[in-house]
Amino acid sequence: MKKNIIKNIQKKLQLFSGNKKPQIIPFLIDAQVAAPCIIICPGGGYEFTSPRESDPVARAYNKIGFHAFVLHYRVAPHKHPDPLIDLSNTVALIRTNADSLNVDPDKIVICGFSAGGHLAASLGVHWNKPYLINTLNSEPDLNKPNALVLCYPVITTGKFINKDTFKNLLGDNSDEGLLDHLSVEKNIGPHTPPTFIWHTVEDETVPMENSSLFVQELRKKSILFEFHLFSFGSHGISLATEETIQVEKKDMQIPMLQHG
Repeated sequence: MKKNIIKNIQKKLQLFSGNKKPQIIPFLIDAQVAAPCIIICPGGGYEFTSPRESDPVARAYNKIGFHAFVLHYRVAPHKHPDPLIDLSNTVALIRTNADSLNVDPDKIVICGFSAGGHLAASLGVHWNKPYLINTLNSEPDLNKPNALVLCYPVITTGKFINKDTFKNLLGDNSDEGLLDHLSVEKNIGPHTPPTFIWHTVEDETVPMENSSLFVQELRKKSILFEFHLFSFGSHGISLATEETIQVEKKDMQIPMLQHG
């Protein structure tokens, strides 16, 4: 039964996007009551979605009682708002089918890594924007995440920008208004969900200031957050386990540490 529901969600996503790009990979647990749900957005600079930030992360969340879904959202040559529409629609479709999936509709969390962190944070600040309302997300709050988990996220289009990430997301469109819209620390408000965020000081690809800028604005707006800053660790360390290291060695065709 749940397989049919997932297939239906997948079909609706693909039909709406007009291609076969968005993919949802489910990792469901055997829960006796409705369980919390995590939607994982891997990084990859909006150029690809990183294997080491995908399935291993979902399995780790399964172990602590979460249903997990890995979202392989649209990347370049697709541009904004395509990836954000994919994530917004995914949240709405899972919440719509929460009873059948045994998901707690009030505990749908988005976990994003690097550029996937930018995507997760973007939904956290823009979920109520009119351009995200469509036939798959037609009711107020249907696409609203209940919390965010941001892992060494790309955040800003300002001084500490990761240029490759936004080049992939925007192409040659450098409109100042759009850059401000996608600089997520500038768009935090009372509608932004509670956030857990972590980064490393050694991250040279996406500087730690990306996270600190986001946290400073959360504090100003009195949004609940928890921030962990680690002294060591390069960009893209995922779970920092032997499994994620091996996934990287096996599947990496693009030099992942050079991308958000």
